[in-house]
Amino acid sequence: MPRISLPTPETMNADQKAVYDKIVSGPRGKIQGPLRAALHNAELADKWQALGALLRYGTSLPPRLSELAILVTGRACNSPFEWHAHRIEGEKAGIEPAIIEALLAQTEPPGLSVSDALVWRYAVELNAHKSVSDATYRAAVAHFGERTVVELTALIGYYTLVAMTLNCHEIPLPEGAQPAFALPQHGELA
Repeated sequence: MPRISLPTPETMNADQKAVYDKIVSGPRGKIQGPLRAALHNAELADKWQALGALLRYGTSLPPRLSELAILVTGRACNSPFEWHAHRIEGEKAGIEPAIIEALLAQTEPPGLSVSDALVWRYAVELNAHKSVSDATYRAAVAHFGERTVVELTALIGYYTLVAMTLNCHEIPLPEGAQPAFALPQHGELA
């Protein structure tokens, strides 16, 4: 059960419904996850979905690298919903099962390409330390260029926001889905 009510098309006001319609008619095709909570503020939801669409579908990062960074972030943030949704997307983008299992275990994946390894290291460092080392930063810029590194940083930050929203409001997994790992219990948070 979510901690927050989730607006449905039947309960939405005109502004919420307009944003909902924009989301479901776009590349996502449906509304799920954090946008369900964000709809409590239609303007926030609209700007959120636009930024998310840009970062997910409109950067220089190919889908495989985006999904790799999102999976690292979802796991680092202990977000079962983000992990579930992006594991599926990662598989579609060609991320091999052994790599996905290593990401789940929070260990260095085997057999990474140079691009994969740079994205993995960048995402791991940014999630763990809220920045990256000079060596990782220089390597990423040399390999991808400044624009892509800016996009990668924004993507990781955006999916941290997504994970926090999913976790805090306890947005449920799709019906029938099982979490790959458990969220900390509220009493454990201190």
